[in-house]
Amino acid sequence: MKTRTKRGLIILGGLATLGVASALVLNAFQDNLVFFFSPSQVTTHEAPVDRSFRLGGLVEEGSVKRSNDSLAVHFVVTDGAKTIPVVYNGLLPDMFREGKGVVAQGKLDKDGVFRADQVLAKHDENYTPKEVADTLKTTAFKEPAAPVVGARQ
Repeated sequence: MKTRTKRGLIILGGLATLGVASALVLNAFQDNLVFFFSPSQVTTHEAPVDRSFRLGGLVEEGSVKRSNDSLAVHFVVTDGAKTIPVVYNGLLPDMFREGKGVVAQGKLDKDGVFRADQVLAKHDENYTPKEVADTLKTTAFKEPAAPVVGARQ
């Protein structure tokens, strides 16, 4: 083989290896990507049915029901326009309260109940996740004004 042919094959092999490695990295990234949806988006079927996603909004007043014999907690997340029932089996964060912001990660079951694997509570009243703030601005429901971290003033 000529030197020119060998060099071409080495370059072609390197490009093929780089392409395969890039495809594997992008595929792994896609599998770990978790999108955020509001209750209004979930009810209009914008959320994935077979994948995990994050549901964010406010815990509806009077909706928290705790099981006496297990760690199961039932509550409702709202964005002011629509509501989604949530079931979580585990310990809730200390800041979890009715009327406060929450982000739950999990899947929606066939009955329309969100089965949460993880629940994150708003950590203080000076922070609202950008997605939650944007959703609350577009609905009739208004949370007390709080600056959004990272938002341009």
